[in-house]
Amino acid sequence: MPRLGIDRDFLRDYARLDRKLQDRVHEVFAKFEAATHAGIHLEKIANAKDDRFRSIRIDQFWRGVVLAPESGDTFTLLKVLPHDDAYTWAQRRQASVNAATGRIEIRDVAAIDATLPELSRHASGKTSRLFARVSDKDLRRLGVDDQTQQFARVLTDELQLEAARAFLPQHQWEALYGLAAGMSPDEVWSALGAPPADEPIDPDDVDAAVERTTERVLLVQGSDELLDVFRRPLDLWRIYLHPVQYQVAHAEYRGPARVTGGPGTGKTVVAIHRARHLAERDGGKVLVTTFTSNLAATLQAGLDLLVDDQHVRDRITVQHVDQFAHQVFRQRHGHPRLLLPADEVGRWREIRQRLDLPFTETFLAEEWRQVVLAHRVHDAQAYLTAKRSGRGRPLNARQRAQLWQAVWEFQQDLRDRRMWTHETVRAEATDLLAGQADKPFRHVVVDEAQDLSPDQWRLLRAAVPEAPNDMFVAGDTHQRIYHHRISLRDVGVRVSGRSTRLTVNYRTTAEILAWSFQILHGERIDNLDGDLESVEGYRCETHGSHPLLQSFQTRADELKGLSDQIQSWVSAGVQLNEIGIAARSNGLVEAVVGELSRSGIPAHSLSRSNPPAEAVAAGTMHRMKGLEFRCVAVVGVTAQQVPPANAVTPADEDQSTHLQDLQRERCLLFVACTRAREQLYVSWHGVPSEFIKPATDG
Repeated sequence: MPRLGIDRDFLRDYARLDRKLQDRVHEVFAKFEAATHAGIHLEKIANAKDDRFRSIRIDQFWRGVVLAPESGDTFTLLKVLPHDDAYTWAQRRQASVNAATGRIEIRDVAAIDATLPELSRHASGKTSRLFARVSDKDLRRLGVDDQTQQFARVLTDELQLEAARAFLPQHQWEALYGLAAGMSPDEVWSALGAPPADEPIDPDDVDAAVERTTERVLLVQGSDELLDVFRRPLDLWRIYLHPVQYQVAHAEYRGPARVTGGPGTGKTVVAIHRARHLAERDGGKVLVTTFTSNLAATLQAGLDLLVDDQHVRDRITVQHVDQFAHQVFRQRHGHPRLLLPADEVGRWREIRQRLDLPFTETFLAEEWRQVVLAHRVHDAQAYLTAKRSGRGRPLNARQRAQLWQAVWEFQQDLRDRRMWTHETVRAEATDLLAGQADKPFRHVVVDEAQDLSPDQWRLLRAAVPEAPNDMFVAGDTHQRIYHHRISLRDVGVRVSGRSTRLTVNYRTTAEILAWSFQILHGERIDNLDGDLESVEGYRCETHGSHPLLQSFQTRADELKGLSDQIQSWVSAGVQLNEIGIAARSNGLVEAVVGELSRSGIPAHSLSRSNPPAEAVAAGTMHRMKGLEFRCVAVVGVTAQQVPPANAVTPADEDQSTHLQDLQRERCLLFVACTRAREQLYVSWHGVPSEFIKPATDG
């Protein structure tokens, strides 16, 4: 019985087709389950570069391009295009089996043949070649075949290699890219994470090659599974791993391990695969956690797609950190009476005024969180010698004594009133777990690790015994949107020697990512482990249009311009639920939803619990964390709103915190912009934010 494989690139294309054509594609390929080779109505393509390419009729105008094996029953859908475009695509390309990995590859033979003569003429006048020091043997060992090797031998600079990415086989291009960057053949092989096939590789066995190519081809069984894929093409593809990601998710570690990487590199996908692997591996209970309920819901949705076995599902618990802390707390003490944020500010203000302290209530509260709680300071003597890393305002011994008095009174007031804060609930839960020999979990997997506080880390460290594979951490400090500054070593999570950095962005176009990184230009971003994070080596799988920057005179004009832009996207075939809008404040989000509704564009706030299925989504920059959209508009990027004055500590109060606040706000804007897969629109009225002013001046 024929089986259908769906190429990753087609799933991206499918999401852009109009609904009627999507339905027709499903109707045609749902028949594969019952079809025979002769009955599928596959037609040979005249002058095709590969005799195994076939066309299939979708409707009068559209055709599918299918890779059909010479023997076997696995057919792979590669493209759906207008009739002439489909034939042209097939007449330029060829499929092959990589000799090193056994995986299927597609190359644009016509582009290689057209480019090679000119490159050869150019190289004849040069004294050096890009791969002169790499032997033919090493190239073959990395899966570079004769045609690609001939092409590589005439390259003289990296720009030529970059341009060739569009038509060389992906694995072979990545191998060449690593060598050009100065990596040794062994380092390239390790970075590609593609171990050789266990069995001998038959270059003509397309069925076996497709089976191995799990990072590119999704195999489906039956029309129901096919329909599920087509309902959520991009969602489903997010649970599949690139070989490097697979290696990280399935490795054995002697202790805590970490994966880092910029936006779109697949850290969350790796995290959920890691959770499944651990649950399957030893049957131990796994906690999958992050810092908000919204992100926890995203992790749960990914696991629901990935994990079919109910026994494995039962071993995995998904909770955000505070939810877990409160659960531990309630088991011993019942529900806590929580101090409301406004009441907390009022209490600090009362203490400051009564003690006549030269500090603001904000400074007092942050000193309590970032020093006293972060370092588990329990008495005045310990506070006098406590590290105050990241606190820019120095304190002498007298000032520390004054500040400790304020902290002691605040904490005593909580005890007297039997009140709790989320921080004190976490501290109590940590103490309870530390005293338990039988821990509630065998493994903890943490996503968006950069935004957890020190006391949250201590809680998680206390939730699992110290053992191999105990903790797995995924995060990117370029996307830190809260003020927590930690060293993993200081909270007992030692990942030295067990850290992997992902560098390939599979979501955002190169143009959007490059523009977004300008927001962070010159910022010194830590890596959670005592060193600085770097963006060196990041690259994108896709290219597209440059971000569109728009300036307006008034807020009303800007909102009208946003409405026009969304209408333009919709006219170009973008679905409403593929559009996201980010703003810095809830007030602007509500204004955006109101304006779009008046313009006849269905829109909803991301804060709604039951949003409509077909509507533009608008939310604060914080709320956009963990989401992605085909098109994103970031609005209200003015000097007054990005950053807002109340989000930044005055420099004269605490210079270090002031700079950290500015960096956090830059990271927040960076996060909002990198939610876009294909198109990014950034607007403001009046004076633009300093964060984007260099780009607007250019």
